[in-house]
Amino acid sequence: MRILIADDHDLLRDALVAFMQNEDGLETHTAADLEGACKLIDGDYTYDLVLLDYNMPGMNGLEGLKKVLAMNGVHRVALISGEADRSVAEAAMEQGAMGFIPKTLPAKSLVNAIKFMAMGEKYAPLDFMTAAPEENDNALLKKLTERETQVLRGLTEGKSNKEIARDLDLSEPTVKLHVKTLYKKLNVANRTQAALVARDAGAF
Repeated sequence: MRILIADDHDLLRDALVAFMQNEDGLETHTAADLEGACKLIDGDYTYDLVLLDYNMPGMNGLEGLKKVLAMNGVHRVALISGEADRSVAEAAMEQGAMGFIPKTLPAKSLVNAIKFMAMGEKYAPLDFMTAAPEENDNALLKKLTERETQVLRGLTEGKSNKEIARDLDLSEPTVKLHVKTLYKKLNVANRTQAALVARDAGAF
């Protein structure tokens, strides 16, 4: 069984390889970004599972997943992330990912999850996928839907509509609609004002 682990965090990548080496019949290859992963996939090896870090260079959100899923000979691809939320995990699996692994998963569970997916089983931690959204006591955020909150966070981070759309796996026109709604709810005229209101309210 051959696994490709693509992650830009050297420590995590090395730790995963070390865990895998203790398992019989597992061969592990690594890459530090999407470009490196694609070169290996196009090379001399075939992989039972390609594990992609959601936030590594070249991924552009779920675009990287789509790219790898479309490559010749690649049938099993999964995401690993320390930051992505349940909505990203669900979207990834809808697009054809074998599963989603949070980096908070214990080592033994992580290795088992990778083995399951390499054998063709879908995997996502039940507690992660069924966890209720965290309650937010912020008065401003209580006025907003979950999606509006995500878009507002993007605005406070100085992201363009295109970048927010990519991060949330939405179309740009949908993000524009959310931004317009936010302007009305926050009683502001532009992105800068929206970001300032959010910061002043301690929203993020």
